[in-house]
Amino acid sequence: MNQLSVKKLRIRGYSFAGQIIFFLVFAIACKSAKIPDQGQSENPIIEIPAEEKLVDSAALVADTSREEKADETYDYNPSAKKDFDILHTDLDLSFEYQRQAVIGKAELTIKPFFYPTRELVLDAQDFEFDEIFFIQAGKRETTTYNYDEEKIHIYLPRELTRADTFRIVFDYIAFPERNGGGGSEAITDTKGLYFIDPLDTIPDKPTMIWTQGETAHNSKWFPTIDSPNNKFTQLIKLTVSDTLVTIGNGELVKQEVLSDGMRKDYWEMKLPHSAYLAAFAVGDFGKVEANWEDVPLGYYVEKGYEEGAKKVFKNTPEMIGFFSDLLGVRYPWPKYDQIVVRDFVSGAMENTTASIFMEELRLTEREAIDSEWDYIIAHELFHQWFGDYVTAESWANLTLNEGFANYSEFLWNEYKYGSDEAKLKLIAEMENYFMEAETKQVDLIRFDYEDAEDMFDSHSYSKGGAILHMLREYLGTEAFYASLKVYLEEHAFDNVEVNDLRIAFEKVSGEDLNWFFDQWFLDKGHPELNFDVDYSDPKSIIISVSQEQDLTTKPLYQLPLEVSWYEEKERKSKRFMITEAFQQVSVESENPINLILIDEQKNLLAEKSIEMDANQMRQQFRVSKFGIARYEALDSLAAWEAVTELESILPEALDDEFWSIRESALSILQGYPEWLEDTPELARKIANLAENDPRNSVRAGAIDVLSAFSPDDYYSTFLELAKGSSYLVAGSALMGLVSMESQKVDSLLIESYASENNFRMVIPVADYYITKAVAGKGDWFLNQANTISGEGLYYFFGYLSEYFSRFPEEGEEDVIDFLLAKMGNDKRSYIRLGAFQGLLGFSDDPEILKKISEVAAHEMDSNLIMYYQNFLEAMKGEN
Repeated sequence: MNQLSVKKLRIRGYSFAGQIIFFLVFAIACKSAKIPDQGQSENPIIEIPAEEKLVDSAALVADTSREEKADETYDYNPSAKKDFDILHTDLDLSFEYQRQAVIGKAELTIKPFFYPTRELVLDAQDFEFDEIFFIQAGKRETTTYNYDEEKIHIYLPRELTRADTFRIVFDYIAFPERNGGGGSEAITDTKGLYFIDPLDTIPDKPTMIWTQGETAHNSKWFPTIDSPNNKFTQLIKLTVSDTLVTIGNGELVKQEVLSDGMRKDYWEMKLPHSAYLAAFAVGDFGKVEANWEDVPLGYYVEKGYEEGAKKVFKNTPEMIGFFSDLLGVRYPWPKYDQIVVRDFVSGAMENTTASIFMEELRLTEREAIDSEWDYIIAHELFHQWFGDYVTAESWANLTLNEGFANYSEFLWNEYKYGSDEAKLKLIAEMENYFMEAETKQVDLIRFDYEDAEDMFDSHSYSKGGAILHMLREYLGTEAFYASLKVYLEEHAFDNVEVNDLRIAFEKVSGEDLNWFFDQWFLDKGHPELNFDVDYSDPKSIIISVSQEQDLTTKPLYQLPLEVSWYEEKERKSKRFMITEAFQQVSVESENPINLILIDEQKNLLAEKSIEMDANQMRQQFRVSKFGIARYEALDSLAAWEAVTELESILPEALDDEFWSIRESALSILQGYPEWLEDTPELARKIANLAENDPRNSVRAGAIDVLSAFSPDDYYSTFLELAKGSSYLVAGSALMGLVSMESQKVDSLLIESYASENNFRMVIPVADYYITKAVAGKGDWFLNQANTISGEGLYYFFGYLSEYFSRFPEEGEEDVIDFLLAKMGNDKRSYIRLGAFQGLLGFSDDPEILKKISEVAAHEMDSNLIMYYQNFLEAMKGEN
């Protein structure tokens, strides 16, 4: 047995047993630190000619200051200057599928913003124009223009003032396919409008059209001022086949039957919003209808998936009511649609009244049983207030959209599933940010971005949400939500910057909050805190706090800090404001204190180092009222391999009311199956969890433990559970059957599951074929590879590679081509990663290694580039 003495606990984040951690690594791109040229010192000695050595140091400082100021000015990306205000956009669109082109007629109602002018500049990327007309007071005039493929400069017939309103009318053809690519890890392409299988050539793939306009990509399909600080009303008319369904912003106000089986749908947006939020989708969708009060809701999915959509989106009405009540501002739009599409270039997009989601939300009714998509549904819904109703005036202020949407995931979990589950989500977000902060630390509000796409990172999302939570904890929930109500009402249908948010909080709280906003929103980094707890006088505990972040580049933080302790079962706590680089605080008590817990509820975005031994951590597990603190204790003991302490608390962990602790305990037990041999009652407890736990992920974890312990003893249990409705449970049970040793599982039983296409069932069958060396299954593996999507495909790649490595005669070349195509072309970084990992199974062939290297050379994701380089260098050395 390992005996642990004293460990330094570094509290950042947790392993989260059962979660898909690889998504955290590749979800958002991190900008790598610049590597200096080899052989060049960081502080080179520069020889100064004698005649130049005597200089005025004050002048040198002034010159340096001027140079820095010049650099700052050059890097600064201001909010877009408003020369004109588009009041209304009227579009009449049809589609040419062969050329993947948009045939459009635009009529824009515009007025100068303030200053007199006679030149109008519109964003219009990759268009073809003919004549452009200026209309004012009923008079129609032809205008001249200049076009550079990105912007069109329209020369107005005369100088106009802010008292003038006019219209610009023209026909155009837009070619979204031209100059596509680019984007970021959050938004992986910039076409703005996408034709999916436009000529219906891909089996089992529907033809669709959908849009994605953030950041400035909607000007790929309609002319506009493509900046977030210009808002307008709109009417979009869509001419489509009468067999198809359209969904757009606002309300469907008219449907016009045309000749030749065509139809024109009129989607009207009567309330103003920004250009990047304009959207529509066209496809052969099925629709599930619902309502929240008098607001109609629609869930649009491919036909055949409607029952799954009912389950996936079932909480939408309750979410709208919850957020409306919480904010004191009723859902502001006339309807809300949610559309699931193929090949989406992001996770989801919050278009006003019409959010579009990636295909991973396209689930059958059975798959939806274990659906956990509430977080993304809440995120896009909350944007309808924060982002759509009140919009950041510039991409530098993106966290005013994304930080709030990120925090909504915590708020929904807190309301619906309890504070423990919400804190698990919050800690995961903090960990996202900390991972990115290892290579990138920038101001949260930043105008010096190189590209607006750079703003879509874990700073804007994860750090932004965590900061809002700290502000709620500091001000109190009543003041926090009252402030948000003021913020939303005062800036309805308008644009904001970060100071507008601060002022709203100050109006309600009566407190100057510059200190909070300066250190968290307007500066970089986070606190790095070291705590030393002196227990020498147990009735007067001294806590020393050191801020160890680099204070030459990071703030000295003001931090509200809670410390807590337990006397018997009564929790006591005390709050301090930390304001110094080194500060001591004391906790006085009539009764001796033997354990102080610092930030027990995990509200503080900070890296914290505290010396605790395994016994203290076990005590934290046993006394804390908060599931997140108990989870931390269990996770830390597992990381320390504190076997004695773990073994003593695992029975309690298996009975914990917080499902994630039960799940984590089961994950730990998979590494110690011998404990079940010595403790039969523990095995009985786990068998009971496998059959009866209310959480399917816990049941699956219990089955996995039984499989690792003694699968043959649980044949009948696995056989029954493999028939269950939950894929999580059935998949684990099927893997249990496959893993049996002394009792040979009937091959016909396994074959009865071979027609399944959910990856949780497919992988046990694949494992059986591989371990039993079942030949003739090449077509089955290839068919599954072309059917499975999302995270399941990532997991399946390894099995696919291993099977064809063993049976190359069944189609090794086809599999290699398939994996190379996925590695080179798939928009999802984790799928490209999985394909690369699968290809490594064939890399002993120099020709294949060369092909892998050629595909890797075109990779743009910095994380994947480093990963590829490490493996490829090692493989080349071996070969």
